[in-house]
Amino acid sequence: MPVSLLWAVDVHGRVFSLSTAGQQWEQCRDAHIEFKRVAAAQQCCWGIACDNKIYLNVHASDVPIRFQEETYENQRWNPVDGFSERLLPSDRWQWSDVTGLQHQPPSSFQLPSSSWEWEGDWYVDENFEGEPTEKEGWTYSIDFPAVYTKDKKWNSCVRRRRWLRHRRYKAMDSWAEIPSQETSLPDPFGDISCGGWEISEEPQGRLSLWTVSLQGKVWFRGDIYYNNPEGSFWSEIPLPGEVIQISCGAEELVWAVLWEGQFIVREGISRDCPQGTLAQQNDFCLFFSSESGALVFFHPGTSWSVVDSPSPDVGAMHVAVGVNAVWALTKDNKVWFRRGVNAHNPCGSGWISMVGEMIMINVGLNDQVWAINSEDRVVYFRQGVTASELSGKTWRAITVLRDGDRCHSSASSQQSAGCYFSEFHPPSAVSDVESDTEKGSTDEATCFSSHTEPSGQPTETPKSHIPKVTSDSFISQLVSDREPTSAAVPPAESIPEESVIGTLTDDGVQTKAPLDTQWSNVDLEGAQSQQVQLCAVSDSAETCSLSSVATDTLAMEELYGADEPPLWAWVSGGGCSVDSHSQLSWFQSTMNSSLLVQSVQSMSLSVTPAQMAAWRKQIFEQLSERTKREMDDFRHYEQAIEQCVWVKKGTMQWWRDWKPHRWVDVHFALEQFSGPDGNKDGILFVYYNYYEEKKYLHAFINEVTILVPVLNDAKHTFAIYTPERIKKRWPIRVAAATEQEMHDWLALLNVSCCDSRGIQGPPSKQAIWSITCKGDIFVSEPSPSLEAMPYPTPCDQMFWRQVGGHLRIVECNSIGIVWGIGYDHTAWVYARGYGGGFFQGLPTSNDSSYTQTDVKSVYIFENQRWNPVTGYTNRGLPTDRYMWSDASGLHECTKTNTKPPSPQWTWASEWTIDYSVSGGTDREGWQYAADFPATYHGHKTMKDFVRRRRWARKCKLTTTGPWQEVPPITLSDVTILPCAAHSSMAVLPVWAISSKGDVLCRLGVTMLTPAGTSWLHVGTDQPFKSISIGAASQVWAIAKDGSTFYRGSVSAETPAGECWYHIPSPSKQKLKQVSVGRTAVYTVDDNGNLWYRKGLTPSYPQGSLWEYVSNNVRKVSVGPLDQVWIIADKVQGSHSLSRGTVCHRLGIHPMEPKGQSWDYGIGGGWDHISVRGNAMEPPRVCLPSLGGPLAQEPPVCQ
Repeated sequence: MPVSLLWAVDVHGRVFSLSTAGQQWEQCRDAHIEFKRVAAAQQCCWGIACDNKIYLNVHASDVPIRFQEETYENQRWNPVDGFSERLLPSDRWQWSDVTGLQHQPPSSFQLPSSSWEWEGDWYVDENFEGEPTEKEGWTYSIDFPAVYTKDKKWNSCVRRRRWLRHRRYKAMDSWAEIPSQETSLPDPFGDISCGGWEISEEPQGRLSLWTVSLQGKVWFRGDIYYNNPEGSFWSEIPLPGEVIQISCGAEELVWAVLWEGQFIVREGISRDCPQGTLAQQNDFCLFFSSESGALVFFHPGTSWSVVDSPSPDVGAMHVAVGVNAVWALTKDNKVWFRRGVNAHNPCGSGWISMVGEMIMINVGLNDQVWAINSEDRVVYFRQGVTASELSGKTWRAITVLRDGDRCHSSASSQQSAGCYFSEFHPPSAVSDVESDTEKGSTDEATCFSSHTEPSGQPTETPKSHIPKVTSDSFISQLVSDREPTSAAVPPAESIPEESVIGTLTDDGVQTKAPLDTQWSNVDLEGAQSQQVQLCAVSDSAETCSLSSVATDTLAMEELYGADEPPLWAWVSGGGCSVDSHSQLSWFQSTMNSSLLVQSVQSMSLSVTPAQMAAWRKQIFEQLSERTKREMDDFRHYEQAIEQCVWVKKGTMQWWRDWKPHRWVDVHFALEQFSGPDGNKDGILFVYYNYYEEKKYLHAFINEVTILVPVLNDAKHTFAIYTPERIKKRWPIRVAAATEQEMHDWLALLNVSCCDSRGIQGPPSKQAIWSITCKGDIFVSEPSPSLEAMPYPTPCDQMFWRQVGGHLRIVECNSIGIVWGIGYDHTAWVYARGYGGGFFQGLPTSNDSSYTQTDVKSVYIFENQRWNPVTGYTNRGLPTDRYMWSDASGLHECTKTNTKPPSPQWTWASEWTIDYSVSGGTDREGWQYAADFPATYHGHKTMKDFVRRRRWARKCKLTTTGPWQEVPPITLSDVTILPCAAHSSMAVLPVWAISSKGDVLCRLGVTMLTPAGTSWLHVGTDQPFKSISIGAASQVWAIAKDGSTFYRGSVSAETPAGECWYHIPSPSKQKLKQVSVGRTAVYTVDDNGNLWYRKGLTPSYPQGSLWEYVSNNVRKVSVGPLDQVWIIADKVQGSHSLSRGTVCHRLGIHPMEPKGQSWDYGIGGGWDHISVRGNAMEPPRVCLPSLGGPLAQEPPVCQ
């Protein structure tokens, strides 16, 4: 589970955060600002301070927030001056944007706020579409606008070059004020809510911020994303009435509460309209997007639906929404849950009354719920909330302390630290929102004191005074609409005989003093709280300021000290990632913990160090004597060896070998036996009927090379490979009736195969790691002869065993450090274990297994053809592809019949339009082309007769494996320095690329801390997609535009290097992946071609040119000895064609660095391989001299 934060505000305006892995509230150290409310997301937290301004706290990260500003310098050629700044009157400006429509001189760029700083001055971009330009960075064309090239031609009449400058967001982990617009807002803010980071495949980091002013208006903050965390503009949202509170979820759900106690629901929220449904055309607004660099239209919308309060007599006062959950509070503090809420029905279908009385409630990630109790102001967590049971099961108080709190060890100190000092509870704070005409305002604020008589009879409870905010004024008086109620008496065992506080005299005798209770007014903006005398009434009236009433329910609470539990006013779980599987440490009793600590301390004090040492020595001697008695006296006996045959049978289905291929029912049996030498072996049988004749096929367990779960959405299938069947590309494929049965057979067969080969425990440090297209992880133990010359071990005889977990990329190292990346870009580090998944609980598994989750998207395409009558419709030609299909168009895939990739996956979202398709899309997600299939583009032309758009739906998998998460940055690629088997390096360089394209260097990676300590950001001018580090710290990388770069001066003293050197790519090719070994650099281009970099020397590590090696390559991995292994795209076997096959390059030696041929191994269905941990030197083979037996020269050793 990733570490995330729960945010809360106490009644004094102090902001605290609670980590999912922590056990105490940590105060936000920006002490000079007092807050009313906060709204958290995973990467930041927004807040409203007592000055009614909006503040932003962006969580610090190893990757800085950088924004690239760009402008273009344009010039035209004339016969007199050549290229100059003199342009034609019809030309664009000398300095403009990429379109030439906006005038952008470098002096016009200003920092958005004081939270930003410039990284450097303007400089020329000398890279053009992956290729270096001439030194000054000019690109040429015949006229404005046209296609530009880096080469100057005879007809090049205009030229331009791009200037770049980066600015960095510096206000990390601190509260920064959001700058206001040129037109000041009409009134201050009273409520805030953020969400929208999962709206219709929005890019990661996008947020929607909704606010409510004290006059009941709703404002939307636009253009918030990762590189622009502050947003750009405010827009007012039209309303059917005055709003007091608003809440938005992670997706398209937005609810608000009206002054009258009703709810309103925003409809039509989407990626193009995050504020709601489009309505009237004259309400459109135009703004410039700093992310895309283009003019964007947006519409505030007017589509609101009204939902009545759960109780007709009591109005609503608070609402909280998630993805598919809506919780609400009415003015009597009752809790309600809205059923039937989803993306298609945001209003839901009805209310369900829940247990508890709360003053505020919040829904966070995964629809988890937090609330603040109306009686004791304690934060409660709703346990049992799952996707199938969104209402949860029970409320549980979060009982952790704040930083600096002391743990009380007695019941009396626990009682005195609470909200009650005598034998009664203070009444609940009233949370109704009233107008000034409903209640008269009070003229005085009175402070009370309570005293308990020795008889134990409580005095009358004073009436609570609650600040109110009305729609007519900014400041209202302290009013109350409740009568004094009888106080609840605490349990007898939790209070002393008399309500007194014990004190210690000088002689150590405890005396008793009466309880004195002081009541103080809480003013969040006041500098200090004024103490009052007991049983005294203030003579002067106190007026409540605007900042002291903004939390709605901040009653006249007692000021608590450092030892007293906090009284919370607001909580936000928008950035807190917990689910039903999370193990939290929030619910331990502090009193019991302190008692346990004290008892342990007292017990430890009773034993001296000398006594402890003598006690340990005595136990050791007794254990040694018992071992000698039980073992040494029986050494002359022969060891008993059990010889037996063990059989397991079952019924399964088998995909038969001959045509027509189909599933047939078979009997499946495993016969396992142990020989006289104690070694185990077995035979696998498949019994089937062939024309009424019983036949069978078999496979020896010691010949099985791999057992692979097969990707199938209908059956629980796995494949069994042997060397002979690898050559045929035709495994034994069987299907079990249930998922559990398949896992049982896989676990049993894996254990049997490992026993027959004497393999136990976790993989070795030299192991070769690979991943299938299904995400399953496999390892193989290399033999010393795997790279031997001239007769290496065939790679189809390698045995692969599965390791628990689910990954997309894995990278290993010869000292045992292994990193992986999931489909959701989460980084994982290997925990040196073995097991997890279906190995859980087996003797071969160990305790180093952790819960691992992964999320991926399933895509389908909607296809349409144009006709002159109706335009684009789903009626295609008879020869067209299916109107709902996969990417190839050969298989029909509709929203209803498309299932998750396998039964292990479950849907985690609904179908949404995917706008992140290569080639771009229009506003509705469509791509256009002349016909199926063709090259698609994101704008319509007159020649486009077909179009398509991609739909995406997320699915989630939960498993276990020996992997620990490396938060918080998501990665797209990672590389570890390959080194010798017995390397003495203390700290290993690890480089990575974030999911946003930033280059990172991991610090502090050692054998004891394989996850490292922190990230170091390495500056780049463009996003990258692949990176690899080789021997002598050679770092090569591929940018997203296909260009190649080399990082210079990387060393232990300068782990991030100094500068990037641009390396020309192969002619007319765009590279996509790179791998660096000891002296070799290999790359793969977009067309599947493998290239070798020639001419690398210590004095010139960039090399001289690229040489073609092979085609049909998907991935490449170069080992520490310059071994080359690839994933081949297509390999033809004797029976079938396999896609995704592990291949080994043979014949690599110093005289032939590119090798000679390929050896084909396991496949298909493989997607990734890493041999960067195999530093095992091959044996040296001595060959006879070519001169014959009479030759005098010594034999040649290779």
